[in-house]
Amino acid sequence: MVAGDRRRSVVIFITLGSCVAAIAVAFNIGWVVLNWRAGVLLLLGLLFFPLIITGIVLNTVFLVREIRRNEQHDAFINAVTHELKTPVASIRLYLETLQKREVDEAKRREFYSIMLADSERLLNTIEQVLRAGRSSPSKRRIERIPIDLPELVRECMLLARTRHHLAGDSIHFTQSVPADAPATVVGDLEEIKAAVSNLLDNAIKYSGANVQVRVETARVDEKHVAVRVTDQGVGIPSLELKRIFRRFYRIPGSVAMRVKGTGLGLFIVRSVAERHGGRAFAESAGAGLGSTFTLQLPSHAPKEIVKAQ
Repeated sequence: MVAGDRRRSVVIFITLGSCVAAIAVAFNIGWVVLNWRAGVLLLLGLLFFPLIITGIVLNTVFLVREIRRNEQHDAFINAVTHELKTPVASIRLYLETLQKREVDEAKRREFYSIMLADSERLLNTIEQVLRAGRSSPSKRRIERIPIDLPELVRECMLLARTRHHLAGDSIHFTQSVPADAPATVVGDLEEIKAAVSNLLDNAIKYSGANVQVRVETARVDEKHVAVRVTDQGVGIPSLELKRIFRRFYRIPGSVAMRVKGTGLGLFIVRSVAERHGGRAFAESAGAGLGSTFTLQLPSHAPKEIVKAQ
């Protein structure tokens, strides 16, 4: 009797549990059937909402980049226009003076000297723009010849002193190269000369009134030689050390923005370094603490250089 009652109780609870489970399943199926549209919309919302947010973020990022690029292009056009217009206006003024007035020989020679300097500035700006335009490795094949790097640096220093009207002690040169391993690099003479000249011009322009620039050639290892140019100028914030090598880039909101230039000099330096299998980088302790720019280029051992010749 007791066993039969237990069996009946078990059957009742199993039946009751099955009925409750069946009712729950029926309710769930009925809800899905009656609200399948809402379920599909929920699923689509879960799938597409992250995609929409990602698209908005990417669109904003690209928009900000485009705005900055346009601002840089406008700044470049304004800078190039100024760099072209100023020497042309100066040359024209002196030519008109020589045409309309009688000028003594000393004054005439002075005018000629000023016009030659302005024409040199004009040609330098044009060359900067043209060199930046052919910066892609595929656009120009470089001619590799052995180059005495210290001698090239001395030549560029002399040109920089003349161009910027500097005293002889404003640029100091040191050579940290062993006698048995000369600082000879293999590359395009005009391109490397342009890169070194741009480093010197950059250091001079951002030094302010008191120009004190140190230039050093040193052997990095058996395969590389470096030119280091150090100034005591405006310095560079740490976050900007890599950005300053971009085309047209000027550090926003800094003293450097007031310095005239096209924003192409350091871009050309990096492009020349990359085309020659080297690299260019900057170091600075911060704003107002000066900076050091390094151009590192591959070299060949003396025997390999003789074979190349």
